[in-house]
Amino acid sequence: MSLNRRQFLGASASATLLPSIAKSEPGFRLEAEPVIAQVLPPGDGVTHMFGFNGSSPGPEIRARQGDRVSVDFVNGLDRDSAIHWHGIHVDNDMDGVPGLTQPLVRPGETFHYSVNVAHAGTYWYHAHHRSWEQVAMGLYGPLIVEEQDPPTVDRDITVLLDDWRLEETGELHDSFGNAHDITHAGRMGNFARALFSSNHVRRGDRVRLRLINAATAREFPVTIGGLVGQVVAYDGMPLPEPAPFREILLAPAQRTDVIADVTGPVTFDLRLRQGSYELGTLSVEGTNPSPTHAPIMPLPSPGIPEPDGNRATRLTLVMQGGAMGGRHGGQDVWAFNDRSGLPERPWRQFDRGETARITLRNDTAFPHGIHLHGHHFREIGDDGVHGAYRDTTLVDPGSSRDILCVFHNPGRWLLHCHTLAHQAFGMKTWVEVK
Repeated sequence: MSLNRRQFLGASASATLLPSIAKSEPGFRLEAEPVIAQVLPPGDGVTHMFGFNGSSPGPEIRARQGDRVSVDFVNGLDRDSAIHWHGIHVDNDMDGVPGLTQPLVRPGETFHYSVNVAHAGTYWYHAHHRSWEQVAMGLYGPLIVEEQDPPTVDRDITVLLDDWRLEETGELHDSFGNAHDITHAGRMGNFARALFSSNHVRRGDRVRLRLINAATAREFPVTIGGLVGQVVAYDGMPLPEPAPFREILLAPAQRTDVIADVTGPVTFDLRLRQGSYELGTLSVEGTNPSPTHAPIMPLPSPGIPEPDGNRATRLTLVMQGGAMGGRHGGQDVWAFNDRSGLPERPWRQFDRGETARITLRNDTAFPHGIHLHGHHFREIGDDGVHGAYRDTTLVDPGSSRDILCVFHNPGRWLLHCHTLAHQAFGMKTWVEVK
């Protein structure tokens, strides 16, 4: 389904704000419930969807590195659900995967999550039951973990990117489980925008932008105008040195942190084959009287185990299936290594602290963002150099990507494609760390 230029241009008239920040305290309540949202520009139709605490996206949860986030998840929906804390190295029974780490949360039930946030960074939370439907209907929100000694910035702004498949009235298009979406690139929306935790900046401000791709299928190649700066983190993990950027590509579920100085209105443009579309703009209101000219420094090291490539177990995980993807041995549309869905036994068992080098090979006609729960891994470049830490890596059709991971977190961990229709219809497995 193609994007609508008129709607995009209309969306750029004003910035859309995320719900207010929530500081997680013992007994913090997060209730999934039906909500009414103004996804289209004000004056157009509203959208009936799902959300948390009366809004979609749900409230931005902020914590300090080393805190324990304590959440009472209340299921106020008419269907089962659960919450996954994406990118956080949680205890396994808090990971939010029904059938693997916890039972389903039935309508009217409450499930208590207690999550130790050991690593600072940009994360998010989202439904993990029928996620191809529930996330598309709005069950997600940002989770920000602040450093013990954060960088000095004038504004710390979350930028959440999403798309929606809407009727002209503003209602969600009732095409969940569409066979074309399942067998092709997933559920693409016909309307997209950026949602901000603050809608304005001052000229000369130093800002930290936390970009999150919450879409169920769409990649966001985004150009940011009106600032000069550098990328400082991917998927919550700091880069060893800040890196320049022109365009930022975010696969579904990926995050990128930028620290930059404002030179004018901060625009976010999505590049598509049809052209460039404005997702939203942070307006300039005034001038910073004392802007900083200090260099942008690396964020503090995350302190996670560094993989040893020389002693790594070598494995290969092959992505199979979908339209134009050929036959495979799985029982569903998509598969890993000729198996569809979660097997009874793990794809691989690891001793705690074991390092594995996994070749992710994409034998399909579509890109896949492969996400590992409970861990981060190093991406390995074509030149063999250990790249950035990620929890989700994008593998293009017909290509391969090697990742290097220390499996340090004990438990049963999901490994899946974050194009959520692909996950639901076969492209998932699990590993066990003993």
